Amino acid sequence: MTPLSNQKRAMMEHLKTLTVQIEHQIATITLNRPNKKNAISFQMMNELIKVAHKLKRNREVRAVILMGADGNFSSGLDLADLNDPKNFGFALYELAKPTPSKFQKVCLIWQSLPVPVIAVVQGVCVGGGLQLALGADIRIAAMDARLSVLEAKWGLVADMGITHTACDIHRDVMKQIAMTAEMMDAPIAKDYGLLTHISDDPVCMAISLIDAIKMRSPDAVLAGKRVINATQRQNYLALYQEKLWQIKLMLGANRKLAIKKAKDSTVQFIQRQFG
Repeated sequence: MTPLSNQKRAMMEHLKTLTVQIEHQIATITLNRPNKKNAISFQMMNELIKVAHKLKRNREVRAVILMGADGNFSSGLDLADLNDPKNFGFALYELAKPTPSKFQKVCLIWQSLPVPVIAVVQGVCVGGGLQLALGADIRIAAMDARLSVLEAKWGLVADMGITHTACDIHRDVMKQIAMTAEMMDAPIAKDYGLLTHISDDPVCMAISLIDAIKMRSPDAVLAGKRVINATQRQNYLALYQEKLWQIKLMLGANRKLAIKKAKDSTVQFIQRQFG
């Protein structure tokens, strides 16, 4: 297997939950669990973080495309994997520790890459999948894209670094979609500021944009990314607030009722437990 650091020829690497192709100085990472609409498992998080660290050291790569297999970006966290007894305790530890959780790292790490990261959004892009896409520098969607901050439907809150990655979106808009879990089509999501572009061929548009970026100095491109990111710098306290609220919600009675209400709209919530 050709290592990620070797750019003398095209490379394709097949991991358990991802494929990674590097060609023409573009690294294309494809979430590859099509039978689950590319739901994000713990293994996928580990592989994404590992690949991102390798790409940080690869000076030949000029851009990254992040996309999903078989016409969907991602249906969010794999709840079956999350609720597996062997993983549930680890998930609680990640939420309780004072430093950023793995759930946050998998979305935030793309901002630390020294090259632009473009998310190509097709089909379903909800929950953790949308938070992953928000971690990219640019989002290009197909007309069939459907996006949602879906966590509220399950009695939870977005907690994968959204306090950092959604800084460019109007606060009132983010409150609305976080509180309602509304499903947005591509034009509405673009109007709200979640998408950069809509295209009939988002992959082709991403490659065309990268070709334009490759005409510029890689150091100037890096500086542009770092300087613009610095205008919205957040502290780690905001990330911890995400985790703290998620723990409260997971232990609260209304969380269980939300799961029931997703199947039966007549289920009623109890009065607010917090605040």
